[in-house]
Amino acid sequence: MSDDGLEKGREIFIEEAQELLAELETSLLELEENPADTELVGRVFRAMHTIKGSGAMFGFDDISTFTHEVETAFDMVRNGELAVTTNLINLTLMARDQIRAMMEAFRGGPQVDEERSTEIINGFKLIMAGVGAEKGHTDESVTKSEITTESHTTPQAEIISGPASIVTYRVRFRPAPELFTTGTNPILLLNEIRQIGKATIVAQTGSIPALEDFDPETCLTYWDIVITTEQGVNAIKDVFIFVEDLCEVKIEVIDEGGIFDEEQRHLKLGEILLSRGDVSLDDLKGILGKQKKVGEILVEAGITDEAHIASALAEQKHLKDVKEQRQKTDTASIRVPSDKLDKLVDLVGELVTVQARLSQTVTDFSDGVLLAISEEVERLTWELRDSTMSIRMLPIGSTFSKFKRLLRDLSADLGKEVNLTTDGAETELDKTVIEKLNDPLVHIIRNSVDHGIEQPDVRVAAGKSRYGTVHLTAGHSGANVLIQIQDDGKGLDKNVLYAKAVEKGIIAPDAELSEKEIFSLIFAPGFSTAQKLTSVSGRGVGMDVVKRNIEALRGTVDIKSKLGVGTTITLKLPLTLAIIDGLLVKVADDFFVIPLSLVHECVELTKGDIAKMHGRHISNVRGAIVPYIVVREHFLINTQRPLVEQIVVTEVDDRRVGFVVDYVIGEHQTVIKTLGRVYKDVEGISGATILGDGTVALILDIPKLITVVEKIESNSYEKALAV
Repeated sequence: MSDDGLEKGREIFIEEAQELLAELETSLLELEENPADTELVGRVFRAMHTIKGSGAMFGFDDISTFTHEVETAFDMVRNGELAVTTNLINLTLMARDQIRAMMEAFRGGPQVDEERSTEIINGFKLIMAGVGAEKGHTDESVTKSEITTESHTTPQAEIISGPASIVTYRVRFRPAPELFTTGTNPILLLNEIRQIGKATIVAQTGSIPALEDFDPETCLTYWDIVITTEQGVNAIKDVFIFVEDLCEVKIEVIDEGGIFDEEQRHLKLGEILLSRGDVSLDDLKGILGKQKKVGEILVEAGITDEAHIASALAEQKHLKDVKEQRQKTDTASIRVPSDKLDKLVDLVGELVTVQARLSQTVTDFSDGVLLAISEEVERLTWELRDSTMSIRMLPIGSTFSKFKRLLRDLSADLGKEVNLTTDGAETELDKTVIEKLNDPLVHIIRNSVDHGIEQPDVRVAAGKSRYGTVHLTAGHSGANVLIQIQDDGKGLDKNVLYAKAVEKGIIAPDAELSEKEIFSLIFAPGFSTAQKLTSVSGRGVGMDVVKRNIEALRGTVDIKSKLGVGTTITLKLPLTLAIIDGLLVKVADDFFVIPLSLVHECVELTKGDIAKMHGRHISNVRGAIVPYIVVREHFLINTQRPLVEQIVVTEVDDRRVGFVVDYVIGEHQTVIKTLGRVYKDVEGISGATILGDGTVALILDIPKLITVVEKIESNSYEKALAV
């Protein structure tokens, strides 16, 4: 393998191994709850087996050697020699973390703590040695020195065996007639071989005589087996190892990972019978001239019997099923580097922009043929946009599953008993949003467990279950996704929050705040009600960052809480960050885009309306007073206001705020372009987009704009008071 090939192979291994480690963590946490689940044990074993084999193949000998002991332990669990205990789960989770650290070290991360690796491995050896002692080995035979020696004598052949491939074997198991006299039950052997992989077994009973001549102590049946497995031919041989002197076992490879597909495809019946030796080539050629099915012809000709035909047909069906399953698996997913996806999204964005220009240009020409072409291009562009966006969508369940481990570790650290429940794991969200969502969710969950969930004895005294619950839910709501983090802890105390905010000077002593505003105080920088900071979290340490990160994703945060019952934090996020549906508006010669998801309605604003309110920036919208921001004034656009303006009423945090513009042009599919570094500190603008005629339109950051204007007005009011 060339150096480039090896390097690419290593990168692929690391990517796949990280997915396996994520699956491993989930499986271990489920196994802790269901220690008797053999399927989960198998998943853990297979993950370790694959990491070990693939690691050795690409030169990660440290990972391969380290993983070998864990795999060995779970092989013993599979065989019923070792029980699933908390200690075993803890050690395996530590081993999982250590493997991840080894991979990060390869990518330039911190050096791996070798002593920790040794401690973990010794932990596994002690567990396995304990089992050996229970099985009758003397304690003296399992000394520490011998354990150490064992690690250096690990069979290298096994370590470097590489990842197991799926192979289909044809096995003919023909016992000797006297097999029964040894006490051997062939059915048990067949049941054992079924445990190795997907097996199709056909009994050949053509030699059994009539009942009056039948000797029940004589074995006259033999079996044709087709088995697909990743365990190798030795696993099959091992099944018959104790009867190999009393039977004929013929094993042939008939399919190996699909490499025969191109040249062999589905073998025809005659070819299978020929390869099995059940018919000769001459017999086959002699019969092929007839028009009947090969099986019928062969039976009628007395060359073979129906049992053999049935067996061959079974093999044919088995191979067909395996191939179809393989094709299904191969096409189920394809690994594509994320940068290529990002590039594709950029190109689609450019295409959307060009399509908008085309539509506008064609409208000016008033040509029916061009208009039809433009509409067809528009339809294809929209379909391409939707398909491209869907490629980036991932279920949020993978993120949820990470938090099970987080909660487990937090519970252990804080001496609390907390369960994590989830709902809506299948909800899909843009890959970029999911990646950026991880840290805020970690902060919120850590705070929920540390400050929300009470100690078990406190919960019992309050009449609650000693087990606290953190419930994560996700679901679609229009063009947004709602993610809720709900705990059944002690809830937020409004009075305490208010007093602490006054003490820290965040609000004035006579400030009148709604319940929602009081709860939002926990997002103020430096705010904390904790009597002491713990190693896990401190209220106010990071919660302001949470809100900032969510708003950076064009999302919002909402808090509801009831004292003694619990707290619910709701995150509202857009499905994607690349393209949004917006409302295009115009002020003088400048264009702006308002995210359509925030727009509630549009109403007119006349000179008369302004006069009625004596120039104040408020409007009466069907009996409700709505404050508004004049976009022209905020962005210092020095032109004459039209006689009739438009108020675009938005709804943010259950508040309605209007934005006064000259014209509302209509809905516009907006490809978001980030602003340069020069504009990074401009508040109230989240990006820009290019219109059909090449004009640039600024995308308004509505929540931020409202905050900025409120801050400006507040400062003016304070200055007025000072005067």
